[in-house]
Amino acid sequence: MSRRKVTLRLNSDVVERAKNAGMNLSYFLEVKLVEYLALLNVTPRRRFELLLPSRRTGFQVLEKISPATLKEYLKLRAISGISKNWKRDINSILTKYLTYVDWNTDKTRTISYIATIQKQYSICAFRKQCYQVRRFLNYLNIEWADNIQPPKEPEHRPTRITTDNIGETIEFLKGGNRQLQLQALIHLGIDSGMRAKELYQLQSNDIDLANRIIYVNHNPGKGQTTKTGKSRISFFTEQTQRVLSDYLTYFNNGCLDKKLFAKRTIQKEFKTAPIRVKQLRKYFSQEWDRRGGPTSIKKLLMGHSTRGDVDLSHYNAQSEEDLKQIYDKVMGM
Repeated sequence: MSRRKVTLRLNSDVVERAKNAGMNLSYFLEVKLVEYLALLNVTPRRRFELLLPSRRTGFQVLEKISPATLKEYLKLRAISGISKNWKRDINSILTKYLTYVDWNTDKTRTISYIATIQKQYSICAFRKQCYQVRRFLNYLNIEWADNIQPPKEPEHRPTRITTDNIGETIEFLKGGNRQLQLQALIHLGIDSGMRAKELYQLQSNDIDLANRIIYVNHNPGKGQTTKTGKSRISFFTEQTQRVLSDYLTYFNNGCLDKKLFAKRTIQKEFKTAPIRVKQLRKYFSQEWDRRGGPTSIKKLLMGHSTRGDVDLSHYNAQSEEDLKQIYDKVMGM
């Protein structure tokens, strides 16, 4: 945040009294100005709450945050099992926030910052940033942190993805020098129900080509994470087996790519395609239901959380072979 020098004329008696009280007058005036600007966009009741003075100084008591504190917090988040990429994103979100508030636990500036980013981002992106700021402030035991309440996600109807949409996308991406790679990605995505992030993180030794098994690993040390923090397996059809075989032969024999499906490369190729990579998973879910597949098995294959699902948490135990037999029956193998 840039700084600008401003000269103000104040009554000398006021300046002397502030000095005797040990106040940083420049900082106090800046805080009050930010506070006043923030009050212009809040309800009368909220305005009253914000104007309540602190017991000690008449204005908010601030705690300086050091870069070492942020670094310590990020280490603890890493221990919890988040990926390196997500850790980097959290660091970016919090560094941007802390720079704005001048690395202080400043409630008024925090409100101002949140109001600013609300105008800049979609609801989804805004919610994500709010949650990360609130979680960090909770870590610091800031008592007003829970007052940060981002808006709810807007309701939306899922997009219906059909076999025609998949065919149009395959046709759209034909002809380029990445045709083998893109076809392998599409077929694997619609057969396995993997998340886009999981496809990007996939390694060649996670694919059992002979048995048509995909191992979706949660291994943060190797840059692989799942939403539930648990590893799982899924499967693919014989058609995908043939497509994957061709691509893996190419990948393992002189291909310059270091990853099977590098995120930036794939996103660039799909930029103007009929569907997005994340919609391949949506197709799997919808097609499984269209074929009458059991929802409980779909949840296991797609890596949905089993929390709150009594049947999956306590009763439904399936072996790898059980799952494969059900998968093949539903997918027409």
